[in-house]
Amino acid sequence: MQNINWMKEVEKRKEQIIKDTQQFLRIKSVLDDSTKTAEMPFGEGIHQALTHLLQLGEKDGFITKNVDGYAGHIEMGSGQELIGILCHVDVVPEGDGWSSDPYGAEIREGNIYARGAIDDKGPTMAAYYAMKLVKELNLPLNKRVRIILGTDEESSWQCVDHYFKHEEMPIMGFAPDADFPIIYAEKGISDFDLIQKSDLSSEGKLVLHTLQSGRRYNMVPDFAEAVLTSDDTSIEISALFDTFLQEKELKGHAITGEGKVTLQLEGVSAHGSVPEKGKNAGLILAEFLHTLPLDEKAGQFIGYVQQYFVDDTTGKKLNVNDQDDITGDLTMNVGILQYDKEKGGKVGVNTRYPVTADIETTIEKIREMSAPYQMTVGDFSNSKPHHVDQEHELIKVLQKVYTEQTGEEATLLSIGGGTYARALKAGVAFGPLFPGREELAHQKDEYIIIEDMLKATAIYAQAIYELAK
Repeated sequence: MQNINWMKEVEKRKEQIIKDTQQFLRIKSVLDDSTKTAEMPFGEGIHQALTHLLQLGEKDGFITKNVDGYAGHIEMGSGQELIGILCHVDVVPEGDGWSSDPYGAEIREGNIYARGAIDDKGPTMAAYYAMKLVKELNLPLNKRVRIILGTDEESSWQCVDHYFKHEEMPIMGFAPDADFPIIYAEKGISDFDLIQKSDLSSEGKLVLHTLQSGRRYNMVPDFAEAVLTSDDTSIEISALFDTFLQEKELKGHAITGEGKVTLQLEGVSAHGSVPEKGKNAGLILAEFLHTLPLDEKAGQFIGYVQQYFVDDTTGKKLNVNDQDDITGDLTMNVGILQYDKEKGGKVGVNTRYPVTADIETTIEKIREMSAPYQMTVGDFSNSKPHHVDQEHELIKVLQKVYTEQTGEEATLLSIGGGTYARALKAGVAFGPLFPGREELAHQKDEYIIIEDMLKATAIYAQAIYELAK
C-alpha cells in the first residue's frame, strides 16, 4: 500500500472537489448576532456552513457529530488514539471593492474567488477530500481520524473552548489554516492597557484635549488625531507640524479654527505581530507632541510614551526585550493610544513573547518602570506560547510527506501570530499557502489557486494515512 500516487488519486476527483468547494464557499458564514439562537450560537450563516459539511460527511459514510452548534466533527477509522485536523467554517466579513461577488465562488484564470477561499473553507474542503480519499482506498488504519470543525475562529475561539470541554483532545494533529511547510512554534500573545492615574493639572497655556489612535491591539494604527488649545501665540503649532511631517516624509494636516488646533497624521498599518513593518501614527504624533510645552498632565503622559514606546518595537526601553532561538525577539505594538483631558491617558499594548519567556516577569518589570509616571497595568489577557518539539513524531511524519510530495525541504517555521493549531495540545499549522504565494486572507478578491488546493489535498491525504496507519 506504500506506492500510492496521491496526486493521481486527487486528479481523479478534481471536478467534484472544485464543485463541492464552490458550493461550500457560496454560504455566507459570517458571525451574525441578529440570527443567534441556542442552536445557532454564532448565527444562521455559520450554522448553515457547519450543517452543510456534517451532512456531506454523513452522506459519504463518515461518523458525524454536531456539538451544540459550537463545533462539529467528521470521523473515520478505529482504535484508541485520535488524530485531529482542525478547520473552521466561519469567515470574516467580505468588505468592499471586490471584482466579483464575494460569495459567488467564481473561477477565473485557475483560481476560485470568494471570501474564505484561502481562510479557511478551501483548505477545509481539501482536508475533507484527503480523508475521503484515504477512506475510499480502504487503507488500513490503527487510529481514528477526525476533522474538527470550528465556527468562531475569526472572533473569540469559543467554538474550540466549548468543543474540548465535551470531546477528547487528539494525541496530535494539524490545522490547514496558515503556511507550508510547517509552523511548529508560535509566540505567546498578551494584550494589556497602561492607564494613567494622574493627579496633575490639565490646565495651562498649551492644553492637549484629546489624542486618539487605533482601535485594535493587534494592528499598527495608520491614523492619529490630537486636539489642542493654545493661549501662547508665539507657538506656531501648524508650522512646526508641517516641518515635522516633511522630515518624517508622512502625510498629515493641521486644522485651525474655533480656538483649537487639530493635528491629523497618517501612518502605515501592519499586523501587530510585525509592528516594525508599519509606521505607528499614534506614536509618531506623540513624538511631535513631546516637542511642545504641554500642560502637566498631558506632558507626563506624552513623556511616558516617548520614553518607553517611540522608536522601539522590541521592549528594549522597558528592559523586557526577551529573545530565544525558537521564536526570536519579543515584539510590542501600541495598537491603541488615547488621551482625554479629564480622564487621562491609555496605552493599549499587544505583546508577542518568545516561548521561553515568562509573561508574569515581563508585566512586573513594566509595572515597575511605569509607576513613576503614575501609569498602572489593567485589562491583562494572555494566550500562552505554543511549541511542538522538533523531534516529535508529528513533525517527522509531516516533514517526510511534504518533501516527498513537493521535492522541497520541509523547513520548520516559527511565527509571532497565533494559528488555530494552538488549540491542539500537539498541533502544528500545515499549509495551505505554499512558499512564495500571495497572502490574501481577509482581503478583497481573496482566492485559492485550484492547482495548489489539489496539491494540498494530496499532501493531506498522505499525511492522514502516515499519521494513522
